[in-house]
Amino acid sequence: MTRSVLYTSSPLLASKTPVWRSKMVVAVIAIAFIGLAGRAAWVQVFGNAFFQRQGEVRFARTIELPATRGRILDRNGLLLAASVPAPSITAIPDSIDRDKPRLTQLATLLEMPLAELEKKLQFQGDGSKPVWLRRQVEDAVAEKVIALGIKGVLIRKEYKRQYPEGEAAAHVVGFTGIDDQGGQGLEGIEKAFDKDLAGRAGSRRVIKDRLGNIVEDVREQVPPMDGQDLQLSLDSKVQFFAYQKLRDAVIEHKAKAGSIVVLDVQSGEVLALANYPSYSPSKRVNVSLEQMRNRALVDMFEPGSTVKPFVAALALERGLVKPDTQIQTAPGRIYVSGMPINDSKPHGVLSVNEVIQKSSNVGTVKMAMQLEPREMWEMFTSVGFGQRPQLPFPGVVSGRLPAYKSWKPIGQATMSYGYGLSGSLFQVARSYSVFARDGELVPVTLLKSDRPAAGVRVFDPSHAAQVRHMLHLATGVGGTAPKAQTVGYSVGGKTGTARKTEGKGYVEGKYRGFFVGLAPIEKPRIVVAVMIDEPRGGSYYGGDVAAPVFSATVQQTLRIMGLQPDMTVKPQVVVAVEESF
Repeated sequence: MTRSVLYTSSPLLASKTPVWRSKMVVAVIAIAFIGLAGRAAWVQVFGNAFFQRQGEVRFARTIELPATRGRILDRNGLLLAASVPAPSITAIPDSIDRDKPRLTQLATLLEMPLAELEKKLQFQGDGSKPVWLRRQVEDAVAEKVIALGIKGVLIRKEYKRQYPEGEAAAHVVGFTGIDDQGGQGLEGIEKAFDKDLAGRAGSRRVIKDRLGNIVEDVREQVPPMDGQDLQLSLDSKVQFFAYQKLRDAVIEHKAKAGSIVVLDVQSGEVLALANYPSYSPSKRVNVSLEQMRNRALVDMFEPGSTVKPFVAALALERGLVKPDTQIQTAPGRIYVSGMPINDSKPHGVLSVNEVIQKSSNVGTVKMAMQLEPREMWEMFTSVGFGQRPQLPFPGVVSGRLPAYKSWKPIGQATMSYGYGLSGSLFQVARSYSVFARDGELVPVTLLKSDRPAAGVRVFDPSHAAQVRHMLHLATGVGGTAPKAQTVGYSVGGKTGTARKTEGKGYVEGKYRGFFVGLAPIEKPRIVVAVMIDEPRGGSYYGGDVAAPVFSATVQQTLRIMGLQPDMTVKPQVVVAVEESF
């Protein structure tokens, strides 16, 4: 029999609950609701800026929209540098499928040991962030990686810089680092004009979910501003030919290095500037600093006999001599401050024309010692020695020209034939524009110019023309550089052979051979300067090692420029070459 319980008659219900207790419960509940409402109001209305910032930190991202790097073109619009698409391989460590066989295949495709791949895939900090496995691979490699179907391995579209002219233009164009749209300029024109070429990146503000997927845009995009294209003064055909001839000469004479500069003296444009050894800007694995150095602009050396025509021009300018003035050079030696200065062989009495033609040290010194040191210093300064060329190029040197107040007689004498001052091959090339431009020094540029350059007057036009005739004699019969002659075009120029310095003195058996000249001789259009460093193939004179490079380059350059030949006779090359230090 079930017992019936009457809950309504329970004594517990009969006891009275204190009023204060029920009020307290109601009050607590009311306060809680008020607190929650206040908190909600604070979060959603009054203090929501803080929480929005925290949400953005966790889910909002600013995506950079990179600008496409500008192209570098030669004067004819041919590509010297351009950015092209290049896929890169990335992986998310905490999402990677670590199937051993497929990872082994991936390592093989990426040309890296499996241990190195596994090390890259180790968890380091935030495993949800992608890591680079291999950047800028070939399209075929990227397709094979996709075919493996490895979870967590991703393909990212990047751009890499390509350089169609390769080694020939490497020292001018330079190269960039690795980056999304071609990288930052690190050398050459790529570095000098990096801001113009790089452009300005844009941006996109988005919300991402926890998997990194874009949910929505939260503000208007800022579009990128692509980099500007840059058109250089270089002619890629002239550049390649000059580089090829320079390379062949360095190899033939077993030389350490070589450089060549080709200038258009009407516009001041650099048509070619090359060095050997060189490198490929696109493949810089195991490239040494020696290969990367732009020797024509950054190497300083004593220019040797290439400065003698300037001394003759100054002596003409001061009225001290005329082209047919006779100078006694016998017995092939002169003493200045007790120090002997020698010619390569005795010449006897020479005219000023013949002093330059035969490169007589004695004859040049006799002219120089009639000049004031200040006059010579001002002349050397006015043609660019001791002055940094106004080129927006990294590492360009100013050379060295001591203050004239410190000159001693022997110093003045040696400077007259190129010892005691120093400069770059580019400075020497530019200095000869005074003879090509009838006494005006031309400003130079690496950018294409459509207008003739306004020069700065240094010598009287008649005196510049007289020296130009002397340079023409130097390349003819009885001169020091008959090998500089070329078929169809008249030329003029000057050899130079200078001992190399190491430490505090000159090194026995180490020389630099130079030749710098202009063509055509009556109305010059180009100046070409060539330097061969440490030739060891038997001959080291500038007339033997550098003049043939000049000859071939002049002939090809003038043909490319469309200049009609001004000679119909074949050059007469004399085997015996006279040279002087």
